[in-house]
Amino acid sequence: MSELKNQFESQTFSNDYQLVNGVVMHHENPANFHVPPEVIKRHIQPGQFVELRIDSPRFSVHQEDAQGCSCPSCNGEMTKPILRHEHPASLLRLPEQRTPSRGWGEDFWVRVTARSGTYLGGIADNPLVESRLHGLVEGGDVYFQEDHILAVHDIHRGDLVAGMDVADLKELAEWVGQMRRGSEG
Repeated sequence: MSELKNQFESQTFSNDYQLVNGVVMHHENPANFHVPPEVIKRHIQPGQFVELRIDSPRFSVHQEDAQGCSCPSCNGEMTKPILRHEHPASLLRLPEQRTPSRGWGEDFWVRVTARSGTYLGGIADNPLVESRLHGLVEGGDVYFQEDHILAVHDIHRGDLVAGMDVADLKELAEWVGQMRRGSEG
């Protein structure tokens, strides 16, 4: 068994927080929530940035928060807000934000440092607002699987495609065609 798989399986977060499976989210809301295709995820390498989400079923919307929040990723309706970081902090450092911790989910960027099959390791590359509740901090190690990936940062598009062989490019073209047909109908 690979070291990354062992680290992933032994990784725990406080307060029932866990990494969210993007593939499951896509299947639950296919019209609004999109994740990278398998062919893209297979080509992710150390040094590249991917977006993950951490969340916990323990917390719900607080009374003072608006009901029917909209998801920052897909604009679909949610039961509670999700905090989102637009870019990795190492690419675009924003002023420190003083957002109170409320038990919300959070999308964040990870710089991939290792890969073994479908298991990846990386370093959290955002100051996470909910760190006090889940324990994951900027610069902290995180282990995940391809299915947890919500997005690959735009700066890697060219490198990902350039690393593909003919079969991969055909698979990517078929996925793009399916996406176009799905958005037209």
